[in-house]
Amino acid sequence: MTMPQAPALILIDLQIGFDELYWGMRNNPEAEGNISKLLAEWRAKGWPVIHVHHHSQNSASPLHPDNPGCKVKPEFAPNPGESVFQKRVNSGFIGTNLQQELRDRGITELVIVGLTTDHCVSTTTRMAANFGFGVKLVSDATATFDRTGPNGKHYTADEMHDLALASLHNEFAEVITTTKLLANL
Repeated sequence: MTMPQAPALILIDLQIGFDELYWGMRNNPEAEGNISKLLAEWRAKGWPVIHVHHHSQNSASPLHPDNPGCKVKPEFAPNPGESVFQKRVNSGFIGTNLQQELRDRGITELVIVGLTTDHCVSTTTRMAANFGFGVKLVSDATATFDRTGPNGKHYTADEMHDLALASLHNEFAEVITTTKLLANL
């Protein structure tokens, strides 16, 4: 009897450039602490950990490969044997071999965390579900920034975060908290 592969923890864009004021006001300052708890649990169990990093094509972006902000936050540096994918767009699946690696390893379930909720996290979550993966998106292990709509209306980071999670929940992912996820492992 073949046992199913453990879920992969997908860490998205945990790069120091997201600490810069360039992005504006951010929500959920506890996100990195919650991600650290999940990462420690995955590593302790020997479960698959996959890192996705954004390499912006915009030279003014803190996440451009020539800028120091493109570096990974030290607490999320990949360990030997953990896969790392570099992307140039919002989805961790576009321009990478992420889907193929997951299929090759027999991974069918994903736990997604990282930055930012309404951009790269959302896009990767949507594509993962469309590719047939089961996805748990950890609400308090993601964060985003204030945004201004095309009509000039301002949306707080909390509003953007909550709306992104509401849009994904029960359609593309099960949105879950760190505490609940750890209790269910």
